Amino acid sequence: MSDHRSKMSPFNDTEQRSSTAKRKKKNKWFRKKMQNLQGNGYVAGQHKYNHHKVGSGHDQIPHQNGASTKGPPPCTSTQNKSLPYQASTASASHCSSRPSASTHSMPSLTVTVFNQDSHEKPKEPVTPTSATTSPSPSASSSHKPTASSAGIPTKYLAIDCEMVGAGPKGSISQLARCSVVSYEGDVVYDKFIKPTMPITDYRTRWSGIRRSDLANATPYSEARKEILKLINGKVVIGHAIHNDFKVLNYSHANALTRDTSRIPLLNQRAGFPEYQCASLKRLTKAIFNRDIQTGRRGHSSVEDARASMALYKVVEEEWERNLACKSHTRSS
Repeated sequence: MSDHRSKMSPFNDTEQRSSTAKRKKKNKWFRKKMQNLQGNGYVAGQHKYNHHKVGSGHDQIPHQNGASTKGPPPCTSTQNKSLPYQASTASASHCSSRPSASTHSMPSLTVTVFNQDSHEKPKEPVTPTSATTSPSPSASSSHKPTASSAGIPTKYLAIDCEMVGAGPKGSISQLARCSVVSYEGDVVYDKFIKPTMPITDYRTRWSGIRRSDLANATPYSEARKEILKLINGKVVIGHAIHNDFKVLNYSHANALTRDTSRIPLLNQRAGFPEYQCASLKRLTKAIFNRDIQTGRRGHSSVEDARASMALYKVVEEEWERNLACKSHTRSS
């Protein structure tokens, strides 16, 4: 037995020395590799040779590896942009650390994560805070309905005036009432007006004006200033509107005037001869099948102004297009 052990011992010693040399060589190779990885920026701090373990399920955080040749590159987040920000427990000395949202424990390993081949500036993580937005105005409150491609409704007004007579047999027309309505037909202005001359004929059958209406009426000079200020710079619509401007002693720009008594388009719709000067009453009846200026109480300037605006809107697009073409032809 002693001879056998002595014969086997040289082999055992050689095998043991060979195994120790291999282990030392392997350890030396591993240290050099880790130093090389640290020098190239793959890992930072102290590491063990075992792989980094992460939690399962929603706790697992994906990592991308990459090398940088110019110093430590900035940290970038790798989480899905559509998800709330989840702070990672992995951090480096130049990255701000955040507490993890998960309640599970994670291994205490310090790892630097880089985004490979990225030339964009890193985006800041989105903090999971509830977004609060200030209410924006609704479409109905922020956008006014357009009349057409011609312009803005607030620039369109319809006017109608009622006159009484002064002088011999009431032959001199005097302004006694004026009404102005908006594009939608809302009353913008409606006042009885006291003429500058003594009234000799109230023309009640047509004007609807009575003596009592003018007892506390607005003086003509004051009313005229109010009306002209209102229609200044606006597109003004009326029927035989030159009569209204005459009693106001006013001349409105032709480009901003729309006279529904002198437009062939309306006569065509009504079935009248193109250049016939049809009355407001006839046009309204023919196009809308609606009666106005009826009864013994006389006309209503509000009703007439609304009828003029309604007639204008029937042919508005074509009328404005024709005017625009004529204006372009003159300018060229």
